[in-house]
Amino acid sequence: MGKIACANVLSDLYAMGVTDVDNMLLLLGVAKELSAAQRKVVVPMLMAGFRDLAAEAGVTINGGQTVVNPWMTVGGVATSICKEGEFIIPDKASPGDVIVLTKPLGIQAAVNLNQWMQLDNANWQLAKTLTTPEFVAKGYQDATTSMITLNLTAARLMKKHNGHAATDVTGFGILGHARNLAEFQNEDVEFVIHTLPILAGFAEFTRKLADAGGRNFKITSGTAAETSGGLLIAMGAENASRFVEEMRGEGGVAWIIGDVVEGKKTARIVEEPKIIDVSY
Repeated sequence: MGKIACANVLSDLYAMGVTDVDNMLLLLGVAKELSAAQRKVVVPMLMAGFRDLAAEAGVTINGGQTVVNPWMTVGGVATSICKEGEFIIPDKASPGDVIVLTKPLGIQAAVNLNQWMQLDNANWQLAKTLTTPEFVAKGYQDATTSMITLNLTAARLMKKHNGHAATDVTGFGILGHARNLAEFQNEDVEFVIHTLPILAGFAEFTRKLADAGGRNFKITSGTAAETSGGLLIAMGAENASRFVEEMRGEGGVAWIIGDVVEGKKTARIVEEPKIIDVSY
């Protein structure tokens, strides 16, 4: 959880191409229901995870705040002082650009499914007729790997290859964030998404679950919430191909998932998007 929170906080700067972060603060809400013994275990682990990933990013944590809260929360603040030219204002997407994504979708479904299995609740009683514990465990492991992966390499390569606009994909889902980004552009554009990279097997599983009367995660409609998701970037087509190649060469993942066309500053997913199964 600490690593995920750290990665999520840093992504707001990475989405603007800022790779040199000057300072971080750690904000921690400790659940009041935890006993003193539980706090001695949970709190140091959360703080250690946050600190370890900050160190991986080359950032120091120089303060923060801890409060007692109804539930556990962990987050933070990241700041950097930049000169003009050291960051990317996300408003320059143009028709002819393509759209790149640097992490797979499906985090919410993978995490919820694992929670259902651990709790052995009513949701799991239906879900277990459609999948296996091994599938759940692998999905959860892949989701965790994705969430704790920094968008640092993506940010650095986005600057190198002249990204025109970017955002990180989190709670609004890929379609929500694509729409928000399209609305911010100087030109009248539409983001058209034709490909959805999704954690392996989860597009099919979530469809079966919804068809059986279970929860509809709406992954393929683009509205499923993500946590510590990838960067959604608009850039020139040739640069995007080189970006994807270099991301993969450095051990990351990236896909060209759509096109920027003339439009009314909105975004949409095509009726039958291509699904790419992604496994770490």
